Amino acid sequence: MSETINSTVSQRICQHMNADHSDAIVLYAQFFGNIAQVQSAKMLSLDSEGMDLLVQTTEREITTRIAFEHKLVDAEDAHHTLIAMLKQARKNLVNQ
Repeated sequence: MSETINSTVSQRICQHMNADHSDAIVLYAQFFGNIAQVQSAKMLSLDSEGMDLLVQTTEREITTRIAFEHKLVDAEDAHHTLIAMLKQARKNLVNQ
């Protein structure tokens, strides 16, 4: 079994996502956060029920909470869920 999601795991996931997958975070904000004109986004925290993002739009900076479709079991579940959400966002944003 993978690590349970606690503040240390959340921080590690957020650092990784912000450093290596900032484009994915923008897509999360656009699709799941329903935020238009996203210039950049940063993952602030993640827990078993959702993630908090700091989003810079063309007009302002806002924070938003994006809920997961299910309660995450562990860090491995977070990994698979974030990938599935990215695929869903890409598919739906391309078709708009």
